[in-house]
Formats: sequence, structure tokens, C-alpha cells
Amino acid sequence: MTFSSYEKVTGVIRDIRSGGSCCSLLISVDTDGEIVNFVVSGDTIVVDNTRLRRGMKVAAFYDTSLPAPAIFPPQYQAELVTALRAGQDVALKFFDDTLTAEDGSLKLNLSPVTNIRTLNGQRFMCSPEGQELLVYYSSVTKSIPPQTAPQRIIVMCPMQ
Repeated sequence: MTFSSYEKVTGVIRDIRSGGSCCSLLISVDTDGEIVNFVVSGDTIVVDNTRLRRGMKVAAFYDTSLPAPAIFPPQYQAELVTALRAGQDVALKFFDDTLTAEDGSLKLNLSPVTNIRTLNGQRFMCSPEGQELLVYYSSVTKSIPPQTAPQRIIVMCPMQ
């Protein structure tokens, strides 16, 4: 599965309500004064099965190749949602054999304490190069490309 068409929205959950069925929620995310609504369905990946709450900082990813209603505020089907700590950012990208994002936006410098897992929480036993990665980090260098020592990496292993 490729995540190249996924777009990230980061913000704070301001409201959670029924998404029109018993198995879906509509979350309103405040992105510095602008509201974006996301439908969180049973198909949405919520990293670590975290219970979403008002006031929580999150990054929600949606697929830009899927149709979206032309309404205001914008509303998208969330494909993946993850909670973020203060000062933390996340990237969902393909990283090549030098651990540089395919679009050149980020280079990873792994350390012995970098936590590398699969989406289901299992230890990833291989090298993460050449994989789709969900990377959690807090600071980057001002170099080109920006570099970071990630705190956590989730390898988005392809479905077998």
C-alpha cells in the first residue's frame, strides 16, 4: 500500500460527535483557527487504538485521491489518526535506502534508542530502509534535507 496520496492535517480536537452511524465519529480538528472535520470509521487506523478526546493534539491523514464533499468546513474520511505529544510532529512517507523521504522532505538519523515497531506494536526485526514509515520526531536541522533523530518509527508493513 502506498501512502503517497495521503495529506496530513495537524491540530487539536475541538468536538467529537456521531458520524451518522453507530460505528463512526465526526471529529472537528482546529488547525490554528481553521476547522477541518474528519469521519473516523471502523476502517480508520487509530495508532495504538488511542481513545480520541477533546483537547487532544492529533495528526489525521486523508487520501487526496478519494472524493470529498464540497462543504465548509472541509470534511474528509480519515485513513489514519495518531495522537501527538507537545512539540511533536509526524511524517508518513516512503524512505529510501539512505532513510531519506522520497520527496526529499526529511532524512532520518537512527539511534540505538529509536523505537521501531510495526503497526500492530510488534518489534520490527529488519532495517527500516526502503519502507513506508510513520515517523515521530520533535526537532529537525536546518539542512537540506532537514534531518532528525526520530523518537519512534512505525513501519507500515504491506498487507500480505
